[in-house]
Amino acid sequence: MYDVLIVGGGLAGLTNAVHLSKAGLKVILLEKNDYPKHKVCGEYISNEVLPYLEYLDIYPHRRGAVAIHEFLLSTPKGKVVETTLPLGGFGISRFALDHLLYQKALENGCVLEKTVVESIEFLKDKFKVTTRDGTEYFATFTIGAYGKRSRLDIDLDRKFIQEKTPFLAVKSHYSGAFQEDLVALHNFDGGYCGVSKVEDGLLNVCYLANYNVFKQYRNTEIFQQEVLCQNPHLNDLFSKIKPVFPKPLTISQISFSPKETTTNHIFMSGDSAGMVHPLCGNGMGMAIHSAKILSTLLIQFFDRQTMDRETLESAYTKEWDQTFRKRLLAGRVLNLFLNNDAMLEKGISMLKFFPRLLPLIIKQTHGAKLRLK
Repeated sequence: MYDVLIVGGGLAGLTNAVHLSKAGLKVILLEKNDYPKHKVCGEYISNEVLPYLEYLDIYPHRRGAVAIHEFLLSTPKGKVVETTLPLGGFGISRFALDHLLYQKALENGCVLEKTVVESIEFLKDKFKVTTRDGTEYFATFTIGAYGKRSRLDIDLDRKFIQEKTPFLAVKSHYSGAFQEDLVALHNFDGGYCGVSKVEDGLLNVCYLANYNVFKQYRNTEIFQQEVLCQNPHLNDLFSKIKPVFPKPLTISQISFSPKETTTNHIFMSGDSAGMVHPLCGNGMGMAIHSAKILSTLLIQFFDRQTMDRETLESAYTKEWDQTFRKRLLAGRVLNLFLNNDAMLEKGISMLKFFPRLLPLIIKQTHGAKLRLK
């Protein structure tokens, strides 16, 4: 019998595992993949979560994370606006950061099992989680941290899983010259592309595209040449860099619809609880922050025993909403703005005359540095 069972070992799942096991709770994490592993991700993190990571004894810069202070936004036609990021951030690959968290979770005594979860059942005061090989695990609480969408979402009859998801994401690493302290967001017809440095001198290029636009082309290479490279900045970039991966990583059916933070008494964390549009540039930070909120509440429950399950669930939902609701709304509004070429061109022109506006917009999609209780 475990105190907490975590389904999924991405950023949120691993962060929960590290934090909860650091507090002395009996924790098990079930993950189907090996570590380390590359994942589709923008790989830029705001400094808002850096104090929290260091509290967990995770030091990204010791693994080669690149400090980032500048931001550049371009339109499909190549018009540009730049600013200094209010808090700054850093670039590090999921390959490196997930591995750091994985190693720390093991060091803290967390049990990690490579397996596929078949079902999650709530049995009055505990959970029974059954894996594909028939193994059963029991825990007081279960955290769903299995990512953007899963077969488990279908089994749990979550509302968002029924909605259409017209987005495709593509990511690859490259070698080549690029401004070290810059994160760039380049728009193109039907999407936008984030570019920034990560560890070991590599460059992460990750873009989100409307699938209806993408499917008109036969593959990512043709789409890149015919669509992305219509933006002169992306055309110049791709002419100077070389891919490191044999082929790009892709994921589809990405949903930005609202999600429930608890479902059938399962606490959802990270992308399982909600996703901010990649154009906001801080999905990784949001996943880590959501894990802090949940882990802190669970530790308080075990330490004080002053809440019942229902009160704990309500507290988590309330704090999650207070922390992220405005960010998610800002992301949806910005997505509509950036996907309208005429509005974007006019908006960039206005930002050039009022340069202080862009940092204020960025602050709407980021939080302040996390306070450690």
